[in-house]
Amino acid sequence: MKVLHVHKLKGVSGSEGHLLALLPALRSAGVDARFVGLDVAGSEAPRFYERLDELGVPYRQVRCGQDVSPRMARDLVRAVRAEGPDLLHTHLVHADVYGSIAARTTRTPYVSTRHNDDRYLLGPFRYVDRALARGARRLIAISDAVRAFLEAAGHNRARLTTIHYGLDELPDAPSEPTPERAGIPARAPLALAVGRLIAQKDHATLLHAFARVHAAQPDARLAILGAGPLEAETHALVASLGLADAVVLPGRTEIRDWLERADVFVHTSRWEGFGIVLLEAMLAGLPIVATRVSAVPEVVADGATGILVDPGDAEGVARGLGGLFADPERAAQLGAAGYERARSDFSVERMVERTLAVYRETGGAARTRT
Repeated sequence: MKVLHVHKLKGVSGSEGHLLALLPALRSAGVDARFVGLDVAGSEAPRFYERLDELGVPYRQVRCGQDVSPRMARDLVRAVRAEGPDLLHTHLVHADVYGSIAARTTRTPYVSTRHNDDRYLLGPFRYVDRALARGARRLIAISDAVRAFLEAAGHNRARLTTIHYGLDELPDAPSEPTPERAGIPARAPLALAVGRLIAQKDHATLLHAFARVHAAQPDARLAILGAGPLEAETHALVASLGLADAVVLPGRTEIRDWLERADVFVHTSRWEGFGIVLLEAMLAGLPIVATRVSAVPEVVADGATGILVDPGDAEGVARGLGGLFADPERAAQLGAAGYERARSDFSVERMVERTLAVYRETGGAARTRT
């Protein structure tokens, strides 16, 4: 079976990390899994392709410019014709739009993975999305929350299926800067957040919560890894709360050393399709304080692997963080339980098995590699 995955490349985060786990695992399972990137100029696409080279995953590149681009449609059709896949597998809106055109033009069956409960799909664009999705053999939701959201947006529930992200190992690339080089004292309690500086991640609530924690525990530190359009506002809020000496904002960096150094992982999103960083934190053995939104309760077991609070509840986040800093034994118990949950419930093997089942059910198994 030859399956060609299509994804727009701008950054390297959740959905891209998912593909870096899924594609080589599919190839190990006997699927000729390949990739076509819709590349945004000046983006992190080269970093993604370097990793594909290391993993031995073949790929093609298509230049992605304007959102409405006949040239991109033509180039993707050419790429699909050149590859001749049994099945096309699209990810995120640009790949869904142009992938559906390429699939129809080349008469290739396709499936689509939906990675988020994007709010714009409840507006007028939902009619466009539903029209495009009619040609898909199956819509794969990365969580039950995304599946319910898609159903609410008008998609046919009979064609929806849930396949959670799977992850077996932490990233091995070293962090730069490391926590030590970023000024984190060796014994200071450290809370870690990872996510783009955008409204969805609600770092404002996190910072207000941490201000309460820091007032009670002046040695506590917070690191927020990520970059984004709210960078200036985030720095300004840190300063206004008097946290300049307690909060580190190193921008986008590899997370390995930060996960190894942190005591608690914190995630304050307003909505979240899945949150692969939660799996990374669990694999690192970290207890989690997170908001009870979207798919988060499917990943973090409240009271067993972490503490869940309502979105926007700065006091609740502060209680969770402060309580875990003050009780290392409980923090260790939650972290250990999270590690076991990640290994048992969110393995790459389970993700691949369920993906293969969808491929078989949708008629993509026209050729099997030997």
